[in-house]
Amino acid sequence: MAQSKPIRLVVHGAAGRMGRRIVAVAALDGIWNLVAAIERSSHPLTGEDSGLLAGTGSNEVTIASQWHEAADVIIDFSLPGAVAGIAAVAAEKKIPLVVATTGLGPVDRLAIESASTTIPVLESPSMSLAVNVALDLVARAGRLLAEVGGRCDVEILEWHHRHKEDAPSGTALAFGKRVTAAMGQSRASHGREGRPGARPADEIGYHAIRAGDNPGEHTILFGMEGESLSVAVRATNRDCYARGALAAAEFLVGKPAGLYSMRDVLGLSD
Repeated sequence: MAQSKPIRLVVHGAAGRMGRRIVAVAALDGIWNLVAAIERSSHPLTGEDSGLLAGTGSNEVTIASQWHEAADVIIDFSLPGAVAGIAAVAAEKKIPLVVATTGLGPVDRLAIESASTTIPVLESPSMSLAVNVALDLVARAGRLLAEVGGRCDVEILEWHHRHKEDAPSGTALAFGKRVTAAMGQSRASHGREGRPGARPADEIGYHAIRAGDNPGEHTILFGMEGESLSVAVRATNRDCYARGALAAAEFLVGKPAGLYSMRDVLGLSD
């Protein structure tokens, strides 16, 4: 979408790992004008220059708990539990909202749905463009294999850094949701040990690795008699999530109220 003037951006969770990367990546692209970098009021980095934290040099936008400047879009990359608050603020200020935070609970999701009746809201288990293309490929593979018939076992393997708190990842669960919709599995197995017996046909197996600094890697394995198919996607650094969030934010500006996804950004049909 061509822009005649910079898009005024608010980053919620700006002092976190991903918030800093969004600030940094936006600074390299002339379409963005960072107007606010938001954190909770008790955050230890309140008052710090967000550009210096991001490693791009001073931008004179300090970490704060609120803002008064006009804005065109908000990107939330915070923590579960903090989303409900920013969703309410975005709805009150009539500012489009991109929710990139994962591991959301019922309160967060209810707040997102409520806000989407007033403003455009885009929420996704992953901001990676490659992951969202892979989600489409997995759904298509599942539908095709289901149409052919015969036994097909599905395993989802994911690897993230040691700091990630939820398992399986929201992205892994999103892959599983698409497989289930296409193939009808009714149960999930989270790892295996001992003697669990022969693998049931109606099961999806999830396996979560937490080690090192891996920003995200997923493999979806379709196992059949005599052959297998794998769809794999891997991030090499966190900038893919920042660029995806910024692409989502640019897409959302000017859209009517409603709930959007990365499928809309990518123009993927159902």
